Amino acid sequence: MTAPTNPNKALWEKGDFTRLAANMRESGEALVEALGLGKGEKLLDLGCGDGTTAVPAAKRGADVLGVDIARNLVEAGNARAKQLGLSNLRFQEGDASDLRDLKDATFDRVLTVFGAMFAPRPFDVAKEMVRVTKPGGRIVMGNWIPNDPTLVAQVLKIAAAYTPPPPEGFISPMTWGVEANVVERFAAAGIAKEKIAFSKETYVFNFPGKPPEFVDTFRRYYGPTMNAFEAADKNGRAADLQRELEALFESQNKSTNKAATVIPATYLKVSVARS
Repeated sequence: MTAPTNPNKALWEKGDFTRLAANMRESGEALVEALGLGKGEKLLDLGCGDGTTAVPAAKRGADVLGVDIARNLVEAGNARAKQLGLSNLRFQEGDASDLRDLKDATFDRVLTVFGAMFAPRPFDVAKEMVRVTKPGGRIVMGNWIPNDPTLVAQVLKIAAAYTPPPPEGFISPMTWGVEANVVERFAAAGIAKEKIAFSKETYVFNFPGKPPEFVDTFRRYYGPTMNAFEAADKNGRAADLQRELEALFESQNKSTNKAATVIPATYLKVSVARS
């Protein structure tokens, strides 16, 4: 018998998130610049994809390890690092809920931008991030916010309405976008409330095409929307889902160029000081 595939792994290997990540590079670079990383600092990028934040961090001189559950994204990240000649950047497979391959107090910074929030067992995620961070180090998370009116929260909300109910015991990744939940999870990992800071920030998607084309990218390459379209198609509702997403993308497009799409999305930035 073969072991069942981790559903999270299956979800993110199903599509090709590199197609979406290509439209997120500028905001990834801006976020890393704001961190003020020092040369030689050890950085762990959790749920790193193909390196939207790991690559600019390595370019600034940090010693970066990217960990992602999806093999295809790890392979894409290592290919980018090789192509760019970044010997201080490597990627490997791993689960943010169980970083068993990483030693205690290894990293000066742990960064996860829309990554670890999707891992199962959020209390284990917080515990593991704290465990691998050096005393005096810092953890920074970027998490989408439930019911936020901007793009990604609405995409996930719409997709959920077309998808079968999750299994019993499932904890929505969007709960990481609620400050009280974040405080509770890090408190269980030994972090005092006053060591945690929150701010709402903006991540901008820049797509070189019209909103319906951007919707098509989500439909073809983003795991949650791929699942939603598969379920909607079985119920004869794929056209409804397409129309709903196109209306959302059109309404949120801020581009002055009719042939391009620029959509800002709000997220919760979490900064945790490790004692």
